[in-house]
Amino acid sequence: MKAQRSLFFKCTAYLILLTFWAGCSQYKVSDDPTLRLAFSHDTVRFDTVFTAQGSATMQVKIYNRNSHALLIDRVWMDDGQSFRVNIDGEPNLRQITSLQIDGGDSMFVFVRVTIDTLRQNNPVLVTDDLHFHLSSGATQAIHLQAYGQDVERIGKVGCGRTEFPRSHTFTAEKPYLLFDTVIINGQMTLAPGATLYMHQGACLMVYGNVSAAGTADQPIRICGDRLDRLFDSVPYRFAGGAWDGVYLVDIKGKNMLGNITSTYDLKYVDILSGTVGLMCVSDRTSGNLSQLKMDACRIHNHSQYGLYISHMDAQVTNTEISNCAAYCVYCDGGKHDFVHSTIASYFGSTNIRIQSVPKEATAAVFINNLSKQAPATKTSFYNSIITGYLTNQLVVATPIDRYYPGTFVGNYLKTDTLPMPHASENTYWQKDDTAAVFVNDFYKYKEYVYYNFHLDSVSPARGIGEEINVIKSYPDFGDLRIEEDYDGVPRTTGHPDAGCYQHPL
Repeated sequence: MKAQRSLFFKCTAYLILLTFWAGCSQYKVSDDPTLRLAFSHDTVRFDTVFTAQGSATMQVKIYNRNSHALLIDRVWMDDGQSFRVNIDGEPNLRQITSLQIDGGDSMFVFVRVTIDTLRQNNPVLVTDDLHFHLSSGATQAIHLQAYGQDVERIGKVGCGRTEFPRSHTFTAEKPYLLFDTVIINGQMTLAPGATLYMHQGACLMVYGNVSAAGTADQPIRICGDRLDRLFDSVPYRFAGGAWDGVYLVDIKGKNMLGNITSTYDLKYVDILSGTVGLMCVSDRTSGNLSQLKMDACRIHNHSQYGLYISHMDAQVTNTEISNCAAYCVYCDGGKHDFVHSTIASYFGSTNIRIQSVPKEATAAVFINNLSKQAPATKTSFYNSIITGYLTNQLVVATPIDRYYPGTFVGNYLKTDTLPMPHASENTYWQKDDTAAVFVNDFYKYKEYVYYNFHLDSVSPARGIGEEINVIKSYPDFGDLRIEEDYDGVPRTTGHPDAGCYQHPL
């Protein structure tokens, strides 16, 4: 028995000694030239960075996965002009002459970039290398890269507003960065390929006319100015509410055109991730109303409304309006025709929380025909899609359903059957439907799969639309560009797909 106890104590002492030696080895600096550090990223890539404006901070983790400590005796960058580095709390790389990483330990490297004005319209790639020299003689490096982009700045943070007294043209030579409320008192022109980056709280307000003539190859884009990432797989552009909104205003005493109504022509315009996408408001209650025309536009991911129309006429074709926390489309007063458009309400439909507000329990489309002061509301949908993840996605607020003058023909609708006199040939969502409407209505952030509102191959919205020739025979529809979809895919001469995207055959 004594012999067994003696053996037990000897083994225990031996294990304690081994543990002590192992524990000591992690603090002992190795001179083995084959040992290396490991990096969480071999390359630090910044998305586009506006010149003369600092970037967000990115981080890299340095690991010593060896059993012995390693000593970094020198750190340097090849250029050192644009990138700023902080290693383990030390911002001055020349001060790093004896930085020890114990075995099994790690430390952080923080990187920022500020790029001087480039005097070029196109983005320019800026690179550098961050080198680590170990006391053992080995040298390793992390590659740094960023695209610098010159921008034309309008306004300053906290200034309140910047006004253009008559008109203003946004060109495509280089992007614009708007910091506050920018007011156009007259004609606003957006050239093909123009890009407007909006700072937090910035908005664009027009008292006059709008001509925004983008093309399929050179779309116009209005979006937030955060081009970095919220998480590794989540760009900031996926989060709504990044800026305020675009407002087209026809108010007596404000409209610089006097008594003449405004016209707003938008083609291939993307308005992304604001609080309000496009708000069109007027105080006219009779007579000719201002007119909004939208073709091949995309209003996506807003923390309140997508398209808000009040006291105006509108014609919307080949347009996607999707993922808004409140109504994707709100119509109040005026004649509004939506033809071959997709309204999809899946805001926050993901398994990662990236939105600052929850989805409201509202329909994708709300039509208000109850006001006694506003001009009568006549909102119609032809060959369009209205859907989302809530059960009822279309609300027509009208005194008596059977007298509502709007038309609903050839649509896919997630709502109860419409008891309207001009509602026919629509396909309604059923609870037992199993076929997917879209390619993807759920954001899978781990797989980097974003929302895609093109039609699934078995979508119930395929082949249900009214014939193109019939649609174009309706009054005021003869000049509609609906023979092709948003992407330029030809629509069938028979019954085309509903929505702004034709499924390719």
